[in-house]
Order: sequence, then structure tokens, then C-alpha cells
Amino acid sequence: MFIPVRFNYLHRTFNYISKSFTSHADVGRVLGCLIIPLIIISIPREWIPLEGLTTVQHRSIAIFSMAALFWIFEPIPIFATSMLVIFLELVMLSDSAVSFALSGQDATSFGTLMSYQEIMGTLASPIVILFLGGFFLAIAATKYGLDHQMAGAFIKPFGTNPRWVMLGIMSITATFSMFMSNTATTAMMLSILIPVLASMDADDKGKIGFVLSVPIAANLGGIGTPIGTPPNAIALKYLSGDHAITFSKWMLIGVPYVIVMILISWFILSRMFPTSTKSLKLSVKETGAKQNFKIITIYATFGITVLLWLTDFIHGMNSYVVAMLPIIVFLCLNIISKDDLKYISWDVLWLVAGGIALGQALTKTGLANVLIGNIPFDSLPLLVIFLIAAGIGVLIANFMSHTATANLLIPMIAVIGTSVPVFISNDAGGLLILSATLAISLGMCLPISSPPNALAYGTGLIATKQLARIGLCVGIIGLALLFVMLVIYRNLGVI
Repeated sequence: MFIPVRFNYLHRTFNYISKSFTSHADVGRVLGCLIIPLIIISIPREWIPLEGLTTVQHRSIAIFSMAALFWIFEPIPIFATSMLVIFLELVMLSDSAVSFALSGQDATSFGTLMSYQEIMGTLASPIVILFLGGFFLAIAATKYGLDHQMAGAFIKPFGTNPRWVMLGIMSITATFSMFMSNTATTAMMLSILIPVLASMDADDKGKIGFVLSVPIAANLGGIGTPIGTPPNAIALKYLSGDHAITFSKWMLIGVPYVIVMILISWFILSRMFPTSTKSLKLSVKETGAKQNFKIITIYATFGITVLLWLTDFIHGMNSYVVAMLPIIVFLCLNIISKDDLKYISWDVLWLVAGGIALGQALTKTGLANVLIGNIPFDSLPLLVIFLIAAGIGVLIANFMSHTATANLLIPMIAVIGTSVPVFISNDAGGLLILSATLAISLGMCLPISSPPNALAYGTGLIATKQLARIGLCVGIIGLALLFVMLVIYRNLGVI
């Protein structure tokens, strides 16, 4: 008896020491990621080389740097970082902390405070509701085995070879994303992808590639049409008059670009995450006669929801309002019960809310305008301005929503394109707006970069570093290809 007891004691001691080391390592990572934000917040505002920087904007820079480091290196759970961002904004940037914040400064140097209600409102943002509607569709399809049936119908034309199936999934996702919400498309395709992943080998690295293929294709697919993603629609407001681009001309530019980028992304994913599964065999579950009413209801709701997403230009309801339909139908008809609600990825909803809150901090405090305003565009060559505009678009789009990035950048870029002499003389203002707009959709390195990324991260099958690797590759290659194609189209007289 002595030896087993002694062994158990040593085993528990070893586990305790191991956990202590792990705990200390996590604390070290947290402290390491806090060094830069603490330095930024500690130094005097005047030391930062940005003209017109206020105290509120200074604090926003510190919060932004902390969020970026925490999201990239994950010293704490990524959704916890989002909640920390919201809390810090409430304490340091909101009007609820005004007595703490003013500290005797005049209003001009202190800056504009954010509304605490607006910050807290990010937890119930329309984008969060859109996610919730997508989750309800996915949970209902999985609960009643309909995801297997839909997967079989969609993927059957592409055979059983995993590589060709992945290309098929990416092609379908990109096509849907050209005409409906990227988020809605991703939610639908991820639900279809579940039985595909289940049919693969347990330790198959290719599962990561399959999950990543959906958001990558959704982000790229939105480039193909003027209605494919909100930044495109925002850009159309400024692409008028001499710079006007018709729907067909946009597709002439965007669709070939999407096709080439889908093929390149598929090739990279196949190499980064090779699959060990030789053949995909989907086993379609029997739904059972007793569940016919609920199954018909789910199919009908799924179809009507997608149809309403596709035809928003007819009925006028945006995708956020439409997303409420499956929530109401499934709850009222008890298709999804209270016990099923625990399967909703609440961490993803918090993650999205944090990204929205960070975007608000950049725009509402005026920090984004200060950052853009400190770049001397008048003295820069034409090509350099193109690179800077597209590069800034991609960079910011990785840390806040593509729509918010477009709302922030495109009006400023439109002013540059119509006021800087080098653009006027070369009639290149429209080209600058178009290149920056398309570049924004290439920002996809982090889960918070776009709703499709967050949904894919919510599956629990991918890590931030894996998303960053493929996102960085697609972003760099996409920017290079974008400039090459725009130069070709410019020389051919298309734009």
C-alpha cells in the first residue's frame, strides 16, 4: 500500500507544479502583452508624433494596442479580451467616467467622450443578432439531421476527393456571397460543412483547411458585385459622374479577380493543411416520420430566410431584421428548446461585440481622422498613395469591421482622389477609390476582422494563429494581384 500511496502523492505534486508553471507562464504572457500599452498610456500625450491628439484619443491608442496584442497572442481567451475592451472603454472613454477622466483638463485638449449606452449597445448590435439568427439555423439543421442532407445535395457534384470538395465549397460560398450577406452565407455553409468534417479522419489536419476555406471564400466572394459587401455599396456613392462604374463593369473587374483568388487560396489551404482522408463518404441521417412537420418548417424557414436575404432590394428589410425570422419561428414552435440554447456560441457574440466597440472607439473619439490626417498625401508619388490607401484599408479592416473601415476611409480617400493634383491630372480618383474598397475585403487575419472569420472561429476547430497565417498570405497576394489587374484594366480602357 505504501508504494501506490507514495506514487499518488508524487503524481499529485507533479501535477500541481506543472499547473503552477503553466499559470506563471500565462501571467508572464499577460504581463508581456501589457508592456507596450502601459508605456503608451504612461508617456505624455505630447510625445506621440500625431498633431491634434487629445487625451481620449491617447487612451484609445493604448486600448487599441492592448486589444491587438491580446487578440494575436491570446494570453487570455479571445472573447475575454473583447469584454475587457468594452470595460476599458466604459472606464476610460465613456461619459459615465467623466469625473475620473477630466482631471482638470480643458475640454479641447481632453477630447470627445463616448456614450456609455452606445458602448454597451454593442452587445446587442444588429450584427450580433445576425449571428444569432445564423446560429439558430445551424443548430436546428444539426439537431434534426438536415445538415447531412443539405451537404449531400450541395457537395455531390464535386465527387468524394477532399481537395475537390473543398474547392466546391469555396466556389459555392463565393457565389452566394456575391449576392447575399457574407455572414449569412458563412452561417449557412458552416452548417453544411459539419457532416463533411464528421466524415473525415479524427486527427485529420485538413479539417482546419475546410473550416478556414469558408470565411476566406465568403470574404473574397463579396468583392465580385457592387452588392456583395457593404464597402462596395459605400464606394458606389463616390463612384459617380466621371468615375461612375456600372453593375456589369464592376462584375467584369470583380468576378475574374474573385475566381483567381479563390483558386490561389484553395491551393494555399491545400498545402498548409493537407488532408489524410482519401475519400469523403457522407452518411445521411434518417429524419423520421414523426418529425415531418418540424423538418418541413425548418426547410421552409431556411429557404425563406435565404430568399429574403437575396431580395432585400425588393422588400426593403435588411439582413439583420431577416435574421430574426428563424429565431422567432424556431422558438415559438419549440423546434429549438431552452436546452438547445446552450449550444449557441455566446463567446463568438461577445467577440464580435468587442470588435464593434473597438471600431467605435476609433471613429467616435476622432482617432481615425487624426491618423489619416497626419499623412502628407500632397507630397507623395501616385503609386505610393495607392499603396498607402490600400495598405491602410487592409490594416484597419483586420481590427474592425469592413463596413466601419469603409465608412471611415472611403470618404477621406474620395476627397484625396478629387483634390490632390496628381490624381486630377491623371484622372485616377475613381481608380484610387476602387482599389482601396476592394483592398478592405482582404483584411481577414483575425477572428474580429469580419463576421465570417468570427463564425469560423466559433467552431472551435481553428486557432487565431492559423487564421492569421492564411489571412496574411491571402492579403499580400490579393493586394499584389489587385494592382496588377487594375493596371491591366486601366491600359485596356475598362476603367
